[in-house]
Amino acid sequence: MITPVNTTQPVADQQKAGASQKSAITSDFETFLLMLTAQAKNQDPLEPMDSTEYASQLAQFSMVEQQVQTNDLLSNLANALGGTKLNELASWVGMDVRSTSAFHFDGQPVTLFAQADPDADATKLVIRDSDGTVIDNVTVPTTTEEFVWAGVGSSGNPLASGNYSATLESYNGDKLLSEKPVAAYNRVVEAQVGDDAVLLTLQGGQVIPATQVTAVRTGA
Repeated sequence: MITPVNTTQPVADQQKAGASQKSAITSDFETFLLMLTAQAKNQDPLEPMDSTEYASQLAQFSMVEQQVQTNDLLSNLANALGGTKLNELASWVGMDVRSTSAFHFDGQPVTLFAQADPDADATKLVIRDSDGTVIDNVTVPTTTEEFVWAGVGSSGNPLASGNYSATLESYNGDKLLSEKPVAAYNRVVEAQVGDDAVLLTLQGGQVIPATQVTAVRTGA
């Protein structure tokens, strides 16, 4: 049995609470104004209100008024920030983002991105499966920064759908100069607010912070 989750209820409760609090402060403000007006109208002409006391009450009146205005501003600001955050999250979903995380292969060729070491005279594209096992090793030109991987292993047989990762190894002669992670595009299926950043869930189940994204394009 699946119980539906009402995600709108907490928001509604917060709005009701905010409205109730605002109503209470506004009511106190109006009551204070009526009492001050009545006191001024009904004071004894022979013994008028002390000017110091009157000034003190006016100061209290001003503080209450400022409190009401401050609460209104804070409420509007909170609503605006909340809407902005939701809009930001929604804008990620369905987009293709480029990062050096593992990429999802579904039987179609995958475009990979990496730049060789400037001193390299040979480069190899190394493909690993989700367990980290090398399943393909391809020699590629040192001047190329964009590669199309067909999704076949060293034997030439098509690989199963799943998550894979790649690195670009740069050599000068027999010396390994560098081993850089290769970037690829993945579809974003979910976005949520983390402790320090927006977290993106990719098509293959990988979760990365939005700060790791180096390019974004419209999902096909």
